[in-house]
Amino acid sequence: MSPATETIKAAATKLQPEAVEFFKEIIRIPSLSGQEGPVIKVISEQMKAVGFDEVRIDPFGNVMGRIGSGSRVMAFDAHVDTVDVGDLKSWKSDPYAAETRDGVIYGRGASDQKGGMAALVYAGALIKQLAIEGDMTVWMVGSVCEEDCDGLCWHYILKEKVLAPELVILTEPTNLNLYRGQRGRMEIQVVAPGVSCHGSAPERGINAIHRIAPVINEVDQLNKKLAFDPFLGAGTITSSEIRSTSPSLCAVADSCSLHLDRRLTAGEDDNTAIAEIKAICESVDNAQSDTVKRIGNIEVKVPTYEKPSYTGLVYPMRQYFPAWALSETHEFTKMGLAARKLALGEAGVSGKWTFSTNGVSTMGLHNVPTLGFGPGNEVHAHSLTDQCPVDHIGAAIAFYTAFVSLFAQGK
Repeated sequence: MSPATETIKAAATKLQPEAVEFFKEIIRIPSLSGQEGPVIKVISEQMKAVGFDEVRIDPFGNVMGRIGSGSRVMAFDAHVDTVDVGDLKSWKSDPYAAETRDGVIYGRGASDQKGGMAALVYAGALIKQLAIEGDMTVWMVGSVCEEDCDGLCWHYILKEKVLAPELVILTEPTNLNLYRGQRGRMEIQVVAPGVSCHGSAPERGINAIHRIAPVINEVDQLNKKLAFDPFLGAGTITSSEIRSTSPSLCAVADSCSLHLDRRLTAGEDDNTAIAEIKAICESVDNAQSDTVKRIGNIEVKVPTYEKPSYTGLVYPMRQYFPAWALSETHEFTKMGLAARKLALGEAGVSGKWTFSTNGVSTMGLHNVPTLGFGPGNEVHAHSLTDQCPVDHIGAAIAFYTAFVSLFAQGK
């Protein structure tokens, strides 16, 4: 039987102060993508200290804590890397101090998403404390490199068969709501060749920046034509970076590259998105003179991420991250709402993230049913107000424990 609602809530509340101290400890450890080693070590030690059955670190650098040894396998995920802090002078307090003010913890990674990691460690402790058992194995995963390349960590885990769960629950911030999907994402690079010459006589060359300029205008107009999904919303696209090369600042650019951030809704994929940009570039090319055409067409491609993790392992990944959504009527969605009611007193309704998560791999690429529930609100992610309410930690511990209890019973 599941522990009663009051039993789970009371036990989670009792563990909250210790979990919060651990939360603050890992906020104080900087952990940019590719530099997570020190925080992974601390998380590993804490998992062992609270009684996990097994703790290990895979070759990519993800830390994994196991509870149980049954045939049914589920996993929780919290990425432990964060974005950088930017201009320190813009922060009201030290982003690595983990200050608590009026019941809220502030610091880099407070919302995105070290609170989820702390709650997972102590949910593991509570599952052991309440002796929740069944034909199941639960893995609590602290993953790496998500901010640099979302989904890469789980692409590695699933493709290399490190784990094979039938369900993954992400602990990205959901403001204590149950989430079941997100738009996809892909990166697109547009490269235009040019011919350099002295800047005093630009007519002697072909300016690659000028070749890209009309593409930028057409890309912006594309937003009016992209697909819309009632649950996930509309697809979007924006120019996020432009770079050029030339012999000097007194010369015409001989190449120019445009980086596009494309958000994909249901029904859109890498093929449709690339086709849209190629059509724009072909139209621009066709409007150019024969002289311009002879130096080569504008190229469109999807870049590949090839940076090493903190362990030194390079696991290349094409930067296409599909949209995904678990059905509102799926058994795990219903289980999630039931767990929320058991933990928080009401089921609520399911929602979605605005940003991207590791779900792009778990469900988007590998078709593993995926849900989300996490402390904090995504509106504070990557911001100068990065924060998480203290009480969200206890609530998250209660939810994760309640879900495991229901999963153990097959409910």
